[in-house]
Amino acid sequence: MRDTPYTRVDVAVLEQNLAAMADRARARGVALRPHVKTHKSPDIAARQLAHGAVGLTVATVAEAEVFAAHGFDDLFIAYPLWLEGPRAARLAALLARGVRLRVGVDSVEGIGMLAAATEDSDRSGLTVAVEVDSGHQRSGVDPGRAGALARVATELGLEVAGVFTFPGHSYAPDGMNAAARDEQQALRAARDAVLRAGLPCPVVSGGSTPTTSAFSGDPAGGREPLHALASDDDVLTELRPGVYALGDAQQWELGVVDPASIALSFVATVVSRREGNHGGVRLIVDAGSKALASDRPAWASGFGRCIEHPDAHIVALSEHHATLLFPAAEDAPALGERLRIVPNHVCTAVNLVDDLVAVHPDGSEEVWPVAARGANT
Repeated sequence: MRDTPYTRVDVAVLEQNLAAMADRARARGVALRPHVKTHKSPDIAARQLAHGAVGLTVATVAEAEVFAAHGFDDLFIAYPLWLEGPRAARLAALLARGVRLRVGVDSVEGIGMLAAATEDSDRSGLTVAVEVDSGHQRSGVDPGRAGALARVATELGLEVAGVFTFPGHSYAPDGMNAAARDEQQALRAARDAVLRAGLPCPVVSGGSTPTTSAFSGDPAGGREPLHALASDDDVLTELRPGVYALGDAQQWELGVVDPASIALSFVATVVSRREGNHGGVRLIVDAGSKALASDRPAWASGFGRCIEHPDAHIVALSEHHATLLFPAAEDAPALGERLRIVPNHVCTAVNLVDDLVAVHPDGSEEVWPVAARGANT
C-alpha cells in the first residue's frame, strides 16, 4: 500500500484517450502534435507517438531539452521566445544535436533575436511559425499581420513553416463552439496573409482539447456539437491538444469529457470527519494545494472533483488539506477511506509531483517520472 497522496494514472483509460484523439485527427485529415506540458512525461509522450503523433509541442526551451534528452527529436516550442543570454545558447545547442525545432514568433524583435541566436547554427532543422491571436487575448498578433512577420523572418534567413494559435477562451462554459469558430477564422486570415506575402504556409496549427471536441461531434455532457466541417472548410493542418490525454475537473465540468475518461487522479485518505447540523458531512483529505494546485475558474463548482462521489464539493484547500462537503451523511466515506480526487487543472497539478503511478489493467504498477517538472525556462 502506498502512502497518500499520490498521483495515479489509469493506463487503460489513458490508452483509450490517446487512441480516440489519434482517430479523431486521422478522420479530420490533420497531423497530431500533442502538447506535453500537460503530463511532462516521456513515458506518456512515447505512447502518443506510438498512436501516430508526428512530434511534440512544448512550452519552453527547458521542456525541449528534457524531451530531446529522452530521444524525441521533432519539437515545436509554441511560445514567442525572448532569446538572450543562456537561453539563446541553449536553443542553438538543441539544433547542434540534430533536433528538428519549430519556434513560435509574434514580433519583429523576437524574430531578430532568433536569427541572431542561430546565425552560426545549421538551420536545416529550424523553422518558425507566426502566432496569431484568435480571441484569447494573450500572445499572438492580429491575423492580418502574419504575412508581414513571415516576410521579415524570411528576409533574415529563417524558414517559415506557417501559423498557429491557441484558442484558450474555449475554457469557459458554452465558449467551446464560439472559440472553435474564432480559431478557424483567425487561422484562415493568417494563412491567407502569408500566402499574399508570396510565401508558402504548409502548417496551420491549433486545436485545444475543448475546440478539438467541438469539431468532433461527440463532446460529453450533452452539449450541442459544432457542425461537422467539410474537408475543404477546415483550415487546420495540425492539432495540438494537451489535456485530452489525462483529463481534469475543468474538462469534466465543461462537458468536454465524462468522468470515465479521466485517467489521472490524486489518491487521498480521509483524515477527519465531522457531522453537520443539517445532515451533511464535512471531510478532510490529505491532498491540499501542494498536490492538487489551487486553480479554480470562477465558474467551477469547487477545487476539483471526486471520482467516486461526484455530488461532493471540494470547498476549500490549504497546503495539505482539502475540505469536502457531502450533502448526505449516508453517502460520506468513513475515516481512513481512500478517494480519487481530480484536480481542476491537470497541467499545474502534475508539475507539483515527481512521479506518476501508472496502474495497468491487471493491477500491476509502474512509476513514470515527471521528467520535465519545473522545466520553466
